[in-house]
Amino acid sequence: MKLNKILMVSAALAALPVLSACGSSGEGGGDAAAGGGIDPQTFTDSLHAVMASDRAVYTKRVVNRLANDEGVIKASEHFEDDKALPLPAQMFRFGSEAVAEKTDKFSYQLLSLWPINKQNAPSTDLEKEGLQYIVDNPGENYYGEEELGGTKYFTAVYADPAVAPACVTCHNDHKDTPKSDFKLGDTMGGVVIRVPMS
Repeated sequence: MKLNKILMVSAALAALPVLSACGSSGEGGGDAAAGGGIDPQTFTDSLHAVMASDRAVYTKRVVNRLANDEGVIKASEHFEDDKALPLPAQMFRFGSEAVAEKTDKFSYQLLSLWPINKQNAPSTDLEKEGLQYIVDNPGENYYGEEELGGTKYFTAVYADPAVAPACVTCHNDHKDTPKSDFKLGDTMGGVVIRVPMS
């Protein structure tokens, strides 16, 4: 399992120089660039596989186990003040910020149609359309192209489901939640991955 993750990330990172030169055919993704590169959809799918796995492991084996099942330590959005675990969404954002400091070859974020923190609401038409699509079409991803700040991007949106009871409890019980009827397995938001296409 770990070897597969390493190979997927290695393959994705090895493709970065080639990726920026490839085009996309819209919703279905792009063709591999001449010279044997990886197409943007395969690249974002590979990145998402690693992100979703790490996010699910932290949620189930750390937060849900320690906070919910064993009651050893709580998880809190004010984790530093509360001497608690960071919430899974916060861990995801910390990872995204750390990646942004290292590369501009891709970016990612966690967004929702029902964000507790308003900064996690969709801001582009493609984000809104993609998030609605993954809610309406369980098990499917959304792919498109958009231009932001003069740069064209291949953008992929993947469902972010409630993988553990801690997800459902946290969101349904939060004082700022705009939706309080999530169930285990429901799509609560989406992971948006962008790759610049030059």
